[in-house]
Amino acid sequence: MLMKANNFFEMNNEELVKKINELKAELFNLRFKHATNQLSNPMVLVTCKRDIARAKTVLRQRELGLSVEPEKAAKKTRAKKKA
Repeated sequence: MLMKANNFFEMNNEELVKKINELKAELFNLRFKHATNQLSNPMVLVTCKRDIARAKTVLRQRELGLSVEPEKAAKKTRAKKKA
C-alpha cells in the first residue's frame, strides 16, 4: 500500500492528520500479525512506517513554510468530480 509523496502533497492538513492516524492503526495491527506469525510479507511493516514518515514530513514542511497547503486546488477538483 505504498503511497507516493505527491499523493501526500495533494492532501490538506486535516486529511494528512487523518491519514497518519489510519496508518498508525494499520501499523499497530500489522505488528500484532507479525508477532503471531500471521504476516506473510514483513516488508509491509517497512512500507507502512515510510508512509507515516512521508506524511509527517509534508506536515512539518508546511509548518516551516517550505510547502503550501493545496486548499484552493482541492476544492476545484472536488467540484469538477461531482459535476
